[in-house]
Amino acid sequence: MTMLKIATYNIHKGYSQFNRRFVLHALRERLRELDADIVFLQEVQGADRRVRQRHHFDGAHPQHEFLAHESWLHHAYGKNSVYDAGHHGNAILSRYPIMKWDNQDISAHRFESRGVLHCEIEMPGSGKVLHCLCVHLGLFSRGRGRQMEELVKRVQRIVPEDAPLIIAGDFNDWHNHATHLLAQHLNLKEAFETKSGKPARSFPCGMPFLRMDRIYVRGLSVQQAEVHAHYPWNKISDHAALSANLVLS
Repeated sequence: MTMLKIATYNIHKGYSQFNRRFVLHALRERLRELDADIVFLQEVQGADRRVRQRHHFDGAHPQHEFLAHESWLHHAYGKNSVYDAGHHGNAILSRYPIMKWDNQDISAHRFESRGVLHCEIEMPGSGKVLHCLCVHLGLFSRGRGRQMEELVKRVQRIVPEDAPLIIAGDFNDWHNHATHLLAQHLNLKEAFETKSGKPARSFPCGMPFLRMDRIYVRGLSVQQAEVHAHYPWNKISDHAALSANLVLS
């Protein structure tokens, strides 16, 4: 039996709510305190030439590498949205070896670049490979529907039915269509629904009322699930961070 702590967080490109402050250094400290084994991140800046020297951060270097430094030796980044000043996407940080990874473009239209980052992580002592998919779905319902269909097809095509699986990220799914679809086709359960009957309220972080962020699992049991929206988390991103303690049997 392997204990595993995971977290998911939309980091808003390292800026606080309404882009008032650059908070990447504080964000790294909070993530370290959270002490998760695997972290699913969305809106991670891979490069940003607009970052000023006063931020004490070189915008030519990826944010996920800065966040992972000395705490998560293994990481992967999926570039989704590319623009003149740089690019951003999803990232996964892991204390366990990432055996392989792939980033699939699931954009529903040219105005919103979206992707799913898929990592296969070796779980020492268990003899199992954990499949981790980090997602950030679109803002529009029709597009999200197509993206979730692509997500289901990818899992059915690549992930063995007996392999442990986590899909986490920002689903932008305040009507909770994802839970029914993923349960029906992939036998996934949402961590917060398992513990309290509903997905967590995670947006906006200062006073969360929309259930935007999710942690779906298969082949793992949920021991605990927590929303991190209190101080000092509410001074960082516009989203709350979510974490869950899981057991891989």
